Amino acid sequence: MEKTKNIRYLVQVSLMAAIVCVVAFVPFLGFIPLGVIKATTVHIPVIIGAILLGPKAGAVLGAVFGLTSVIKNTIEPAVVSFVFTPLIPAPGETAGSLKALLIAFIPRILTGVVAALVYRAIARFNKTKTIACVAAGLAGSMTNTALVMSSIYFLFGQQYAAAREVAFEKLAGVLMAVVFTNGLAEAAVAGVLCALIARPLASVFEKQRQK
Repeated sequence: MEKTKNIRYLVQVSLMAAIVCVVAFVPFLGFIPLGVIKATTVHIPVIIGAILLGPKAGAVLGAVFGLTSVIKNTIEPAVVSFVFTPLIPAPGETAGSLKALLIAFIPRILTGVVAALVYRAIARFNKTKTIACVAAGLAGSMTNTALVMSSIYFLFGQQYAAAREVAFEKLAGVLMAVVFTNGLAEAAVAGVLCALIARPLASVFEKQRQK
């Protein structure tokens, strides 16, 4: 019985990972170009998978998200892709930096972990699970945005400001503007979709775990 549960869990995680990859690599679906930055929807299947399968699966799916980010920014580079892939140098430099891997992976891994933990904490007191799913979507999405933007500031502040053609002294305001525009919009979409998709599936997955 335990072996069957483990196999089912691995299959479910693999299926969600495949969905993350499909969303990431379908043009204009996972990474949407917005000038020098890209809005993302890849975090949504990561958050849904975390809600359904727990924090460990959320971390794995977040890592897959991070890997797709590295690949996409390498093969389809934008002006600021150097903050997500070590294979693209910053303007004026001859080589990329391994620090980009920290931005590509850590915020995305924590996106899945935070979403799962928030869902579990609220679901105990929310019988319909709707509020828990919305909260997980909001928390996971904002975790991704906030950590990516703050990491850019501390790890690539000067280079990013130069690439965006803004003074470094104004960079914090520019990044905060992204958080409160793109970030809030992405979080709202994640919250709604998690309520619509994850909530009805959550009870099904919970029943399967009890078998």
